[in-house]
Amino acid sequence: MKFAMLPSRWQRPIQELEAAGHVESPLEEADFLVFNGTGDFPELPDSVRYVQVAFAGMDALREQGVLKDSVRWANAAGLYADTVAESTVAMLLAVAHKLPAVIDAKSWAVRGLPDKHTNWLYDDKTLAIIGAGGIAKRLLKFLSGFNLYTIAVNTSGNKVEGADETVSIEHVEGVWPRAHYIVLLAPLTPETEHMVNASVFEQMRDDAIVVNVGRGGLINTEDLVAALDSGQIGGAALDVTEPEPLPDGHPLWRMDNVLITPHVANTSERMQVLLGPLFVENARAFEAGEEMPTEVQPAKGY
Repeated sequence: MKFAMLPSRWQRPIQELEAAGHVESPLEEADFLVFNGTGDFPELPDSVRYVQVAFAGMDALREQGVLKDSVRWANAAGLYADTVAESTVAMLLAVAHKLPAVIDAKSWAVRGLPDKHTNWLYDDKTLAIIGAGGIAKRLLKFLSGFNLYTIAVNTSGNKVEGADETVSIEHVEGVWPRAHYIVLLAPLTPETEHMVNASVFEQMRDDAIVVNVGRGGLINTEDLVAALDSGQIGGAALDVTEPEPLPDGHPLWRMDNVLITPHVANTSERMQVLLGPLFVENARAFEAGEEMPTEVQPAKGY
């Protein structure tokens, strides 16, 4: 098949597609489009039969109104489990060990804060993962040595391997008060937008740390600022924000119990290394008339 890759030409996955027999072409002649951008989506010619997105999240395309049934769609769900899980552990440990405050102080005089208030993961704590899919399973494996009690929250309530307990999302209200650490990995849909808001922060422990490596819109940012300012929760680690990028001077930047990273829980370099085999396998499945391994249902957005 013929393919176009827009807006950026990533040489490694292009070479892997070509090695599988596919041919790079202008969009006007392509059978499928590989879209690896975050800006405006191009107008699709009639020749394009499916779109392969380089990201796991489809919310930006849904917001643009282009995620429709006129073509088939595939994303990169689950491909970045190792990178996002490793980044999540780093971010959680950094906030629990008061590293944002220590780094900001640039002085030995800050020693009293971590000396008295370090939040040790191994110390009989509970961690909840909201949106427990492929990344969550990898994260649970990475965290298995910390003696944490783990709760996986998913849509079905079916047991998640590696978790001590699995809860359906419809019963998540019982999880918020129990968790010392809450990791958000859910996709952003109309149902999950601002799912963590003022009423949810009221239910959390006052030492709870919230880690968002899912999508920025899962949290109501104004409510998060208020909860942190009032001491309603203990801290936050955010790789994604709403708005994104988070403007300079935003109140979250000045908080010494908050760690913000610029959406790098997975990096462009890792994407280019990992994506080629997925692109090839999805193309093979499409040509064979099969469902693609990471095919997306437009109505659901994932």
